[in-house]
Amino acid sequence: MRSCLVSALLLSQVVASRAADEQQVLEANADDITTTNLNPAVETDVVQGAQPGWAPYQNGWELVSEAMSEFRKIKTPLHRKTKKQTGLFGVVFQYIAKVLPSLRASAAPPSQEHVVPVISGPLLEGVKLLQQSADQNNTDAIYLLAQFNFYGNYSHPRNFKTAFDHYHRLASYGNSSAQHMVGLMYATGLGDAVERDQAKALLYHTFAADAGHTRSEMTVAARHLGGIGVPKSCETASKYYKRVADKAMAWFRSGPPGGMALSPEAYRLSDEVGGVYGEGASVVSSGINALKVGPHSDAYAAIDDVIEYLDLMSQKGDFKASFNLGRLYYEGQRGLDRNVDLARRYFAAVTTMYWRSKDGRAVDQPKPQLEKYASKAAGYIGRMWLRGEGVRQDFKVAKGWFERGVKHGDAQSQWGLGIMNLHGLGMPKNVSKATESFKASADQDFSLAHVALGALHLDQGTTDDLKIANSYFEAAARWANIEAQYYLAEMIHYGVGRDKTCGIAMAYYKNVAEKAEPLVSSWTEANQAYEDGDYELALLDYIMAAEQGYEKAQNNVAFMLDPTQSRLPLPSWLKRQPPKPSLLLNTALALIYWTRSAIQQNIDSLVKMGDYYLDGIGTEPALDKAAQCYTGASEYFQSAQALYNLGWMHENGVGLTQDFHLAKRYYDQALETNEEAYLPVTLSLLKLRARSAWNTFTHGRVNSIRDEPSPRKDWSLREWITNFLQEDNIYFNGEDYFYDDGTIAGSDGEPIGDAFDDLDGVIESLIILGLIAAILFLMYYRARRQQAHRQAEEDAARQAQQQQGAVQPPQGQIFPQPGGPGFGPWGAGGVVGH
Repeated sequence: MRSCLVSALLLSQVVASRAADEQQVLEANADDITTTNLNPAVETDVVQGAQPGWAPYQNGWELVSEAMSEFRKIKTPLHRKTKKQTGLFGVVFQYIAKVLPSLRASAAPPSQEHVVPVISGPLLEGVKLLQQSADQNNTDAIYLLAQFNFYGNYSHPRNFKTAFDHYHRLASYGNSSAQHMVGLMYATGLGDAVERDQAKALLYHTFAADAGHTRSEMTVAARHLGGIGVPKSCETASKYYKRVADKAMAWFRSGPPGGMALSPEAYRLSDEVGGVYGEGASVVSSGINALKVGPHSDAYAAIDDVIEYLDLMSQKGDFKASFNLGRLYYEGQRGLDRNVDLARRYFAAVTTMYWRSKDGRAVDQPKPQLEKYASKAAGYIGRMWLRGEGVRQDFKVAKGWFERGVKHGDAQSQWGLGIMNLHGLGMPKNVSKATESFKASADQDFSLAHVALGALHLDQGTTDDLKIANSYFEAAARWANIEAQYYLAEMIHYGVGRDKTCGIAMAYYKNVAEKAEPLVSSWTEANQAYEDGDYELALLDYIMAAEQGYEKAQNNVAFMLDPTQSRLPLPSWLKRQPPKPSLLLNTALALIYWTRSAIQQNIDSLVKMGDYYLDGIGTEPALDKAAQCYTGASEYFQSAQALYNLGWMHENGVGLTQDFHLAKRYYDQALETNEEAYLPVTLSLLKLRARSAWNTFTHGRVNSIRDEPSPRKDWSLREWITNFLQEDNIYFNGEDYFYDDGTIAGSDGEPIGDAFDDLDGVIESLIILGLIAAILFLMYYRARRQQAHRQAEEDAARQAQQQQGAVQPPQGQIFPQPGGPGFGPWGAGGVVGH
């Protein structure tokens, strides 16, 4: 399990090679130790070096070497068990195999809670030697003893209290690895060694992170991102994630041309069974996420079955199967180790079908599409020679294979020649040719070519070049390219060609850090331990990854600790299930990780949180929190399980107001979201309708089910006419409307009167429009007549007033007004008199 790690650490002690992140020894200079609060009596036991710096040897190093010799005598299994997915008959057979042995009469198994494991032989002798070395303050011995008690190496019994004591002692010396483990144990309270204390956990992780411990840097970043024991801070989270991303990128670029090969190991255990609620009930396997497969689909096939089928087709001469096998072995995946030798063999099988081995010329009549697949296979083979994967690195041979692929437009071959021209690998440097090759490859959406072109434009530094570089990096980031994401993070973080946005930069840094799994995480060890059946060791490794912020690891820890997994176990009278280890009985810790997984947008985890609060698992019952979790998971109809639970709560008045009508609405929405919920929803609706009918009959106070009011729309005149004509057309021209009207058909089989029927429809429409126009005209004419009548009355009244003013001027007026009726005679009389 961890024998390789132990051996490596012991060997490093023998050759006096100190790893700063894994095994730090005490410095000779006493001034550097005073800040660690070390007891002065302990300082005197440290072997002083002749020069300042790290001590070449510590007291007790001979004992550590002897202990390593004892551990070498322990035989470890050379094979590992593998899990293989099986179909329905395989599952039935497994259950029958489990049932049959239990039918025999046997005594009850002894309780394992009180069994004290006994160590003996080389393991006992080695542990004694390590203890003697630890008594002399040998830091390697202290660290190894802590590891033995924490992980159970070489079947050593786990004792978390003893492990914590060793880690805490070593942490006081300033060892960052020990500080990381102390922080981990304070954060989780594993084995009840210490009480959970998030403040102390953050303190020790911060100490380790400031000393450069990579996993603690990720842990501190994740805590500041999620606000775990500390206020949320995007700037602080981005700071620590950037540190890890810088290390990850340095490690990635330290590999051969093109970077280190990455095979993702992170996955959710619950996905193997269709989600935390099972196939069809979980969000990951229902609704829009459900697999829509046919009867001959391989969506549910195990990887071993796929490999076996493709190999059979390859032996029959199927070049597509050979190429796909080569890609599978070259890239690798979970459950299939990367094997470049087999990959090259399958790629060579494809290329020999197209190019002759003697002269390298193409065959005369190749099969359809063989040219395309042969060029792609040539690109992969050239890449292997360029990187030295499975073969001795040879740029000349790589160039030859790339040139073959380029002749037929293979994007990977174009990228390979671009890399060789850019860095002068086997040829003089030629940036212009490299750029041409990269552009040709990028036009086919090859992500590595996008990254190379983006880097070239980024080096130019002009505004236009920065925009072009950003577009290339974003194109590569669509394919989850780690280097493109790192470039984008750097540009956003420093505001180069992009606006400074802490959240986006931090998200990119987080992705880059989490992709470097071999460097920063324990995913490989965790997955292997789980497949081997060592669930306690798997849980410990998953917890370490979960504390670093991996959502999938958080989901795995909660799933393993979940006491309410939605699977049907065998009845106790058929098979006596062994009791779960106490380490796997921690519902409070399960709720913690369900919560952290839900914070990272896992809907099923959010529903699980609601279940825990509803039933009081790992915490006190909190119906209001349960309702909040279900409501959040049901937004946009994402979780049918959450909608169903809300309906149940409304039906029974648990945490929510009892309302049969709302309960029915949630049940209906659950069925609308997930068709596989038909049976439970139908049964619940039958019961709900019966309760609602009884409530209505007895005049109960609960809101019963009632018909939903149909929405009505106010139509304008134009909309009314349009809908009227459409309904008329549907009624008379419907496909299902048949009648015999005695119409005589012509020689072509078409009714003779069809033209007249169409004319009748047009005439009816014109009549309706004419009537509407007449009504509008009459309304307009009436309004004009009324206006003219009012105008005539006003004119008559005005003339009467003018005549009355000519006979008798108004009081206080001596002379008539100019222009008035009496102004003319008055003015004429005045002139004559004068």
